[in-house]
Amino acid sequence: MKLGEIAKQLGCEVDGDGSLEITGVAGIEEARPGELTFLVNRKYRPALETTLASAIFVAKDAGPMRIAALRSANPYLDFARAIELFHPAPRFTMEVHPTAVIAQTAKIAPGAHIGPYCFVDDGVEIGRNAVLHSFVTIYPGAKIGDDFFAHSHVTVRENCRIGNRVLLQNGVTIGADGFGFARQDDGRWHKMRQSGITVIQDDVEIQAHSVIDRATVGETHIGRGTKIDNLVQVGHACKVGEDTLLCGQVGLAGTSKVGSKCILAGQVGAAGHLTVGDGAVLTAQSGAPGDVPAGAVYSGYPAMDNLAWRKSVAVFNRLPELQKELRELREAVKKSDAK
Repeated sequence: MKLGEIAKQLGCEVDGDGSLEITGVAGIEEARPGELTFLVNRKYRPALETTLASAIFVAKDAGPMRIAALRSANPYLDFARAIELFHPAPRFTMEVHPTAVIAQTAKIAPGAHIGPYCFVDDGVEIGRNAVLHSFVTIYPGAKIGDDFFAHSHVTVRENCRIGNRVLLQNGVTIGADGFGFARQDDGRWHKMRQSGITVIQDDVEIQAHSVIDRATVGETHIGRGTKIDNLVQVGHACKVGEDTLLCGQVGLAGTSKVGSKCILAGQVGAAGHLTVGDGAVLTAQSGAPGDVPAGAVYSGYPAMDNLAWRKSVAVFNRLPELQKELRELREAVKKSDAK
């Protein structure tokens, strides 16, 4: 594909030879002649001098480039769109594999691909153009919208609700029982019936082996456009807003509320019954025992304002030195008092 044609399709400005033949896309350090790369992070700017790429996405105000450039208002987004030009999504034929088991009362709209060993139970409703890859299980009464894609070993439990254009990666479970137990007089635990459901709104993607538990009563709710990484646990009755990112190994205890456009980085843990306000960011491995204000950036455990946490860490790293200084000061004071 010609560089000029890529620019036309993506709405970028060509700086250089638009007739260059582009054969693929790659990272700046791995790119070969004929490939298109991108530069966003300043850390990789020195690689501009050594990259073998034939062209590069850069910001509109970036300086002169030694190779052809596509100048963009959002280079990373346009690079992502360029990947789709060279690697279109797999297409699946409209068919039901002979090993699939579909209940007579299930309703599946036209265009579906139901792969090997899938099971669709009674009363299930699935919208147009669904893809159930293989070994996918849909429990009774689940309602799923259009353009649903479930990779192998996905499970959607009973009566859960899933919107349009939802993508579930391998091993995701929607609507597993919440972790609810009441202590009996004899000290043993009585399992609480998990009578609620899980609701997943439109345009949500949930990546491999994550679990969104059902509510004990009511519903667990994931807002439109939210993206959930691998190995994430969302507990019973949690509410997550729109366009939020939950990164790898995040854990939300039951009834946590996370607002819209938040970012919870890897291994963040949130105690139950707390609220994370809209637009808040919790950096990696933070632990939030209480509420986080909207727009705040919190770090550490217990999570605190990021600037205060960085100052605290700087002091912590100097504790042996400070302890030595304190010991010397005490000795000096004792000697002074003795005189």
